[in-house]
Amino acid sequence: MCPRTKEQNELIRMQRREQILDATARAYFRTGGSFDIRDVAREAELGYGTVYHYYPNRHLLIEDVLDSGFERCEQALAEWANIRGGNPNDRQLLTYCKVLLLLWQSDARTYLVYKMAAEHYAGLPEKERHTAKRQFMERLYIPLQSIAQREDDSVDHMLAVLVGCCGLYYYAGTYELDVDRITQLAMKAITKEL
Repeated sequence: MCPRTKEQNELIRMQRREQILDATARAYFRTGGSFDIRDVAREAELGYGTVYHYYPNRHLLIEDVLDSGFERCEQALAEWANIRGGNPNDRQLLTYCKVLLLLWQSDARTYLVYKMAAEHYAGLPEKERHTAKRQFMERLYIPLQSIAQREDDSVDHMLAVLVGCCGLYYYAGTYELDVDRITQLAMKAITKEL
């Protein structure tokens, strides 16, 4: 048997890291945010030492989960903005709501970014909380508000509906999100129709 190449070892390291980050996001929802390294190891089906080797504390884990979540959310927003073209209409905004819900349903890290934003990143240490809030505003919220051409609190209402409904999927174990119904509710929130 030949020893692994440097490239093979790097690939395994990257895959293991992704496995740990995905497990961290799931552990966050399963424990309500009060997880430790052992919870992540159990969720990832890895040894405690393996997870600890990559992340010696939960703060580094959360930091990397949020960083990768921010990147993925920012990419989805940029792709939607490029596809939609000129001035958005309600139908295009509805499409973006669907994009977000489907992304969140398939990627717990991306949902965690918005969930924690709705809670003002309260689970983070003070210094990291301010950084995360600033990143959310600069990278996701203000661009969405600008693209949606809404300067009032209607984007807050839309995101609150989306985050709350998706929370059922993660916290209550709802198997499928009714994406069409939820996006209709979100649109009512943004247009302030009751």
